[in-house]
Amino acid sequence: MRLRLALTAVLSAATLTAALQAPAAGHAAAAGRAGAAAPFNHPGVLVSRAQLDFVGANLGNEPWKSAWSALRAHSFASLSYTPKPRAVVECGPSSNPNHGCSDERNDAMAAYAHALQWYLTKDDRHAKKAVQIMDAWSAVISSHTGHNAPLQTGWSGASFSRAAELIKHTYGGWSNAGRFATALREVYLPTVVNGSANTNGNWELIMTDAAIGIAVFLDDRASFDKAVQLWRNRLPAYVYLKTDGAYPKSRPGSKYDTRDEIIGYWHGQTTFVDGLAQETCRDFGHTGWGIAAAAHVAETARHQGLDLYAEGKDRLRHAMGFHAGLQLGEPVPSWLCGGSVTPGLGPTFEVGYNALHKRMGIGMSRTQRLVEQGRPAGVSHFLGWETLTHAENPH
Repeated sequence: MRLRLALTAVLSAATLTAALQAPAAGHAAAAGRAGAAAPFNHPGVLVSRAQLDFVGANLGNEPWKSAWSALRAHSFASLSYTPKPRAVVECGPSSNPNHGCSDERNDAMAAYAHALQWYLTKDDRHAKKAVQIMDAWSAVISSHTGHNAPLQTGWSGASFSRAAELIKHTYGGWSNAGRFATALREVYLPTVVNGSANTNGNWELIMTDAAIGIAVFLDDRASFDKAVQLWRNRLPAYVYLKTDGAYPKSRPGSKYDTRDEIIGYWHGQTTFVDGLAQETCRDFGHTGWGIAAAAHVAETARHQGLDLYAEGKDRLRHAMGFHAGLQLGEPVPSWLCGGSVTPGLGPTFEVGYNALHKRMGIGMSRTQRLVEQGRPAGVSHFLGWETLTHAENPH
């Protein structure tokens, strides 16, 4: 009897240990699915093949006609464009000193301009020009230094990843694609993929835009997942909703986590309403960048089968509407930023507006007026030709 009891106890302990160590059936199935994660959809960094095919079919109609003309007339789109690569890009505050900062941003955007022209015209001279620009940089780039290095890496990495994605997956003549992938993996991705918890939020959102684009280009699922988590951490700490409570959320891992610290981080603002952003009282230029970058991340994720818009739609729609109204000339309330704001949103809302209004059917009258007045959207740092690629685009 004692022997049977002892054996029963041993078997029970073994069974319990196995149960604790083994995943539940549901988790095991999920782990199996994760282990065999679906491949990335290519091209799928900010723009998809279906989106660009829609654009190509509408180049004779507005607003795409004017947007296409603006792209074609830009100096970045010229076949005589000459890249200016360097090994070390040094960028101080506000890009001062500017040792290659503007050159790198311009070259990355020019590569994207030529990638778009290649796809929409099938003139392989534009594909070769995009390749020439990217090859020039991958041959020499080794690091980004200075105060603005993370932001600079984000700006340039976002545009380079879009260009590289289009060329790699729609053009067959890029022999140095592997070398460019190595540059993105070793020089750009490590700088952006871990985020920037304590800077103004536009930094981290722009870095996340670059990180998710590079991850898709590299077929790097782990980095893609890290970028998604950065977005999920930052957007609720960048755009306020009344459901957050009396004051904004703190980004996990941020040193700004008390009420007074958060108010200081939000540039002294003490009254909070739906759509107010962490940098609203700084200026609308940086705020617009942050909102645009957040939409870019959601757009790329959507092309990969992950609907971040469903998670962020309320913050994005209120942020765009709140700032669009003030940009359009609505009176600034006395409680907002001491009664004075600094407008200047720039070409920032086309992607987010299309996603929420055109595809999801959300009414956004103020944002619509601002977006339509600003068409065709121009070029700024990591923003380029988004009326062409995303206006009224159902895909």
